[in-house]
Amino acid sequence: MRVLHRASPWRELFIGDGLPELAELLAPLREALDELGPSPALPFAHAWQLRLVEALQRLDLPAWRISQLISDHNDQLYRRAIQLSLNEMQGQGWGKPPVAFCVLTLGSAGRHESLLGPDQDNAMIVADYPDARHTEIDGFFQALGERFTARLDEAGIPLCNGHVMARWPMWRKRLSEWREQLSLWTRERRVKRVQQSNILLDFHPVFGDAGLAEALSDHVARLMPRAGLFLNEMALLLDELPVALDRFGRLSGNDEEAPHENALNLKRQGLLPLVNAVRLLSLHHGVGVPDTRLRLSALVLKEALSARQARAGISALDRLQERLLAAQLASLKAGGTADGWIDMARLEDDQRLLLRHDMQVIRGLVRAARSVGAA
Repeated sequence: MRVLHRASPWRELFIGDGLPELAELLAPLREALDELGPSPALPFAHAWQLRLVEALQRLDLPAWRISQLISDHNDQLYRRAIQLSLNEMQGQGWGKPPVAFCVLTLGSAGRHESLLGPDQDNAMIVADYPDARHTEIDGFFQALGERFTARLDEAGIPLCNGHVMARWPMWRKRLSEWREQLSLWTRERRVKRVQQSNILLDFHPVFGDAGLAEALSDHVARLMPRAGLFLNEMALLLDELPVALDRFGRLSGNDEEAPHENALNLKRQGLLPLVNAVRLLSLHHGVGVPDTRLRLSALVLKEALSARQARAGISALDRLQERLLAAQLASLKAGGTADGWIDMARLEDDQRLLLRHDMQVIRGLVRAARSVGAA
């Protein structure tokens, strides 16, 4: 079972549906939560995240921890949106859920590595039921998926442009159907199937029966050691997101959508290659933890990486998240959006050197993952 790591008391902040006791909190965070109030509307609660980040920075929390807390807060917004939708449906005569279900967050949300401005990536597992009841039962969960994703969209977590949401049948299935689908996907080398799996395989149960998520996780663990062709195709896909280095090892962005000549898409050419490489290594070596930091540590225990490689990977991840969060905050305060771009012209010489070093570390991890996929 994928259990959210809660060794730090910081991770208890948004574990429930209410707010923590203000008297027990440090002043900057207490002030921020006091501004939020006890029962804010979802749009206000989501917009408040900028205030949350500022308070956490005043407390000198590192960007990777702030990322976890942003993700935890988004989990809380998910739970509220789903519960509000269930209450509304019951009030309109739909009744209670006809069978057990579990809503999953996927991608960076599932890894608890979200920064500011993520869109929705979610799915739903429904407990098995007879085919004869499909119209009745799936109709209920389709309505639920449409309602809670619409609420999140209105709150400021936009609908996924790629339709990776529980409102669509592709991402809303019975447990047996999810098992069958993953079994089919991992027997093939089709690019689209691997891309969809990359999104699905970083999942976290956010609402409902977590046992359904545990059952799916166990199925993934059984499948992957035998999925050589699938992992090979996953390794080939690493080339689609090149690390931001040229052939001489110098920093280099190559995105045609760059907003200006000094722009570097740090998410696309740094974070995602790192995350994808570590995911592939983890699937190959049977690492079941969900987030990239824990995966890197676990890969040392599996003797898939040296302790030095893992430390370098964790440090690179930390610095990339810090750099990207700073750029997002600056953009939002200037009236822009929270995206994946940074301005390299604003980096000091030492920052450029560290970024180049981190990209070389990521390139090394990508090479290690490619070698696993080719095995």
